[in-house]
Amino acid sequence: MEKLETQILTQMVADGIVQLNAKQPFQFASGIQSPIYTDLRLTISYPELRTNLATALAKLIQTQYPNVTVIGGVATAGIPHAALVANALNLPMVYVRSKPKDHGTGKQIEGRLTKQDQVVLIDDLISTGGSVLQAAQAVQRAGDHVAGVVSIFSYGFPDAEENFKAAGVPFTPLLTYAQLIQQLRAQQVITPEQYQRFNQWHHDPWNWIQG
Repeated sequence: MEKLETQILTQMVADGIVQLNAKQPFQFASGIQSPIYTDLRLTISYPELRTNLATALAKLIQTQYPNVTVIGGVATAGIPHAALVANALNLPMVYVRSKPKDHGTGKQIEGRLTKQDQVVLIDDLISTGGSVLQAAQAVQRAGDHVAGVVSIFSYGFPDAEENFKAAGVPFTPLLTYAQLIQQLRAQQVITPEQYQRFNQWHHDPWNWIQG
């Protein structure tokens, strides 16, 4: 893992953006009980962190999607990061609403695209990929090309991999759950026993037993 990514994970733990609690796990909207919760919407409140994220995401996009011509933000959490990355790369930006407006022109995509554009969409968090793939489909319905999707963090669930593959949309996360727990263990934030439990959750989150 790159030095900047390591620094970002350290910052997120220090700032309480990543929270740990195996005794009283957090409940996801899906019903999954998780020992780790990532509130990535908080990242915009920390200037150094959001700058580091923009730098790392810009580098990731340049490496993975060198033909990018437009940065797209997925509403709502992806929008501020898309703005920072678009500025860093000196590229145009658009953002994609969760659904078309019910007034005016009824747009779902705000900003200007052409049929020649290569759009990279940014979201903050990927669990199954549902919301960002809906945004990708909106761009495709408009006749434009989605070069790929990037996110700040991904839980790395098999469901997400299958969903992106089925949609034919490339996906590259900046940070993953596996990297997070490996760093937490290396920095002795968690014990080897806790690491094993967090790893067990990752392999079967639906049947994980707290303790």
